[in-house]
Amino acid sequence: MTARPGMLAMGLADSSWIVQNWAAIAIALTCVSLLVFLLLWLAKYVRICLRIFCDTPPPLSMGAAGFQRLHGEEVGFRSFDGTSLRGMILRTPNRAAYKGTVVFCHEYGSDMYSCARYARPLIDAGFDVFTFDFRAHGESSNWGKYQPLQWPSDKEMEDVLGACAHAEATLAAEGRPGEIGLFGISRGAGAALLAAASDHHIKAIICDGAFSTDTTLISYMKRWASIFARVKLVYQNHTETFWRLLSWLLLRFAQPKMGCRYVSVRKALKEMRPRPIFFVHGQRDSYISVEQSRLLYDLAPSPRYLWVVPGAKHNQSVVVAPKEYAARTIAFFRRHLAAEDVDERHITAPSGVEVA
Repeated sequence: MTARPGMLAMGLADSSWIVQNWAAIAIALTCVSLLVFLLLWLAKYVRICLRIFCDTPPPLSMGAAGFQRLHGEEVGFRSFDGTSLRGMILRTPNRAAYKGTVVFCHEYGSDMYSCARYARPLIDAGFDVFTFDFRAHGESSNWGKYQPLQWPSDKEMEDVLGACAHAEATLAAEGRPGEIGLFGISRGAGAALLAAASDHHIKAIICDGAFSTDTTLISYMKRWASIFARVKLVYQNHTETFWRLLSWLLLRFAQPKMGCRYVSVRKALKEMRPRPIFFVHGQRDSYISVEQSRLLYDLAPSPRYLWVVPGAKHNQSVVVAPKEYAARTIAFFRRHLAAEDVDERHITAPSGVEVA
């Protein structure tokens, strides 16, 4: 069977076009191959980081035997998205000496009873404490496909807002002003800062072991890359733009998997209406670097405080220096929640505290 003259002419024309444009074709194929390689390479990074992001358990500050439980009036209330939560009101015995109400936000993997080591001195000093279980913790419920991790998300923020709304409603029913304080530990500290950005009744905040997910992720990914990447020359020369892109991709994959949205504490802090914040961080914290609290401290409006506790690991500051911890936290809330005339030196004593 012979080829038609028209088809033969078209074939010759195609061959002639390829010959004339071979350099452009080679460049295009090289670019496509490079793009495919980069995407596969980036996918490997994301896959490894996602596995570690979801599966790495954080250290807990103390077990159930590490403190004596406090017992108060147990209540049920709702998170801002309708999830049923459980809480407990711990009232100061001397009602005539009442100074204010503090909402306690526990760390990941703990429950409302863990407030005892932190809250007992506050209660003795005249403060009521409202402590609660985050969703999927303690006696609080969970629904949907949400799976809690050690990273603060929109779910924890909604839980804190629900707890604050309940505390404010209780104060209104008692004829008291609705202003409250927040006391957060690790993930609870991040959730407290996220909530404070939208609740103007929150007057003062203590954050122990606080961090922002985005910046902490970048520092973690650099550490993970040094362990899992085979070519040291490659991962040592990544730019900050690359790490930000990788962090963004990781969160895009993690959020639908875990059923939540991971909100930037750093960005929320920049947009927050000014109010006093007291950052506490263990100097020997190997899980969340003290630099994470320093970064948030630098972004926070005045008045702001930072106490780096010598010798303390993650969430262990209250264990290492219990008397000083109690004295400083009481002085902070007396000054900035109860509006008492307290000398700032009671908050900013010399052992590593910074004040702006």
